[in-house]
Amino acid sequence: MALPEVVTREQWLEARDRLLVAEKAATRSRDTLNAERRRLPMVRIDKKYLLEGPQGTVPLADLFGASSQLIVQHVMFAPAWDEACPGCTAGVDELSDAVLTHLRSRDTAFALVSRAPLAKLEKYQDSRGWTVPWYSSFDSDFNYDFEATRYRTDRSGGGAAWEEVSGVSCFLRDGGEIFHTYSTTARGTDVLGNAYSFLDLTALGRQEDWEEPKGRAPRLHGADPTFRD
Repeated sequence: MALPEVVTREQWLEARDRLLVAEKAATRSRDTLNAERRRLPMVRIDKKYLLEGPQGTVPLADLFGASSQLIVQHVMFAPAWDEACPGCTAGVDELSDAVLTHLRSRDTAFALVSRAPLAKLEKYQDSRGWTVPWYSSFDSDFNYDFEATRYRTDRSGGGAAWEEVSGVSCFLRDGGEIFHTYSTTARGTDVLGNAYSFLDLTALGRQEDWEEPKGRAPRLHGADPTFRD
């Protein structure tokens, strides 16, 4: 096993200081990237998506609740499967009620969406002890339109088939209109976990006064890691 080199405390501090310079540069670069993401244009959603959830069949607008933003996690769960994708499952296992509360404090709702029928989703949700809202897009084009289900051709000659894709999509509601602002898949989601990481994907961001572009968020919050302001 190739373990780190053993050095003196002074040598370690020198190496740590050099790395800190790179870490700070990476943080500034991430802030710049997040600002560019917020500057992306958005697409008006004219199609009427109907999803099935605990309250029955509802339009996409209902997933927002009272919030202006909605983050959807696309959980890979095809209609023929009896369980969700293990990787998606591990990600939702780490999603705490506190994260959802912190997102709501920033005017942002969160929900899971999968293509499997609701009965399968609810059975699996109960087995995992999840409390996050989960909706079925079984009778909807939602998964296909947001590329959470794609038609893939096997280049080795094995044919083609629909495949499920893990990812996250973000939406913004302005008055009675809904807009798609961002989506990412696969490794684009592997840095997610806390509320700030999810908010950084959205059009309104963390809604703090240092963020660009200015004038985006209807209400600014302090840099409060407790999310109580």
